[in-house]
Amino acid sequence: MVRNPRINSALVSAIRLAKAPKPAAAGAPKVHHFVRNEDRPDKAFRTERAVRNRISNASCGKIFVTIPSDHFGPIPAENDPRRNQGVLVGETWNNRLDCKQWGAHSEHIAGIAGQSKYGAQFVALSRGYEDDEDHGEWFLYTGSGGRDLSGNKRTNKEQTFDQKFANANEALRLSCKMGYPVRVVRSEKKCTAYASAKGVRYDGVYRIEKCWRKVGKQGVFKMCRYLFVRCDNEAAPWTSDEHGDRPRSLPNIPELEMATDLFERKENPSWDFDESDGRWKWMKPPPASQKALNALDPNERKSVRKARSSTQTVREKLLKEFSCQICRQVMSLPVTTPCAHNFCKPCIEGRFVGQTVMTERSKGGRTLRARKTIMNCPCCPTDISDFLQNPQVNRDIMAVIEKLAVKNKERKKQSLLMHQMKKVQAQV
Repeated sequence: MVRNPRINSALVSAIRLAKAPKPAAAGAPKVHHFVRNEDRPDKAFRTERAVRNRISNASCGKIFVTIPSDHFGPIPAENDPRRNQGVLVGETWNNRLDCKQWGAHSEHIAGIAGQSKYGAQFVALSRGYEDDEDHGEWFLYTGSGGRDLSGNKRTNKEQTFDQKFANANEALRLSCKMGYPVRVVRSEKKCTAYASAKGVRYDGVYRIEKCWRKVGKQGVFKMCRYLFVRCDNEAAPWTSDEHGDRPRSLPNIPELEMATDLFERKENPSWDFDESDGRWKWMKPPPASQKALNALDPNERKSVRKARSSTQTVREKLLKEFSCQICRQVMSLPVTTPCAHNFCKPCIEGRFVGQTVMTERSKGGRTLRARKTIMNCPCCPTDISDFLQNPQVNRDIMAVIEKLAVKNKERKKQSLLMHQMKKVQAQV
């Protein structure tokens, strides 16, 4: 580091932005999620030809909720303009296409809906893998992949290679790390006491507490496994309780003794139980939708983007400069690598979870000298394996972020009070 000092680009951008002149104030734009429903039928359908030939040609009907497809957590009443009640636990639909119209699950075939760098929002329990175990308030879920689905082998049940923490499986692991709520639907195909009696049923939100890999019941290839535990404010549809879930101790999972690549959340979850309110809620801000601008009406997209950038304060822009290169959010517990890249400490540790500094080797029954594992920085080829042994929080950057966040929160509170005062004056 002394021989080859690196420039911290995040600090350079922040300093340059702080010195820039302040832009003129403008009115705050109204951003909403626009769903193009004009050309969609009221109800989802499959063509007669698709039904006759047993193929999956289908058309989604109108979307009735105003949430983006990457929305986390329950769907509240404010996003249900048709009924003004939100999506309730126990609601049932004929199939996954109807379920998609109400936002309970966005995929009509895949069991997992999510993005590897953003998290998973939904899963469906529908007898996809024989390794799944359903116990109602908690269940063991198997990841996706490991099967040869080339050609038209959509119903292939035989594992032909190991599952890995990538794509949808990585999205589930990220939701586990951050403690995001995951919406769960159960299908009538799932042969358990908790399966839907008919069609597809919404069963509320669950949180992933652990994930690991182990050899599946077929006895050859490894499967990605996830422990889901229910954490909803509404009672489960199979109980007579009037109230929702309370925090419960994790069940004993015997298969963890044979597990590899075990990951358990270290930080406080984003969605947790508040003892003072007696309910589950966001203890940290929910992740901002990545679909916000893309989902707008094309005629409004350009004007909203321009208005949004002009009304952004210097403090908001500064906070954006202090974003983690992995989660793309403002850093929590920031660390700076020897190559001068900044990350959240949980993010950079989660990226290399399960990897050891030294790799044991053997050949022909002989033990070879251990080889050092190369751990490249997510932003450049620099090896940061030594740094990852004890990454230290950059206290200077953390102090700046906390100060900016407090001032930004105060500004928003003042803006809200001014808006309320203007609304009262207008009514008078």
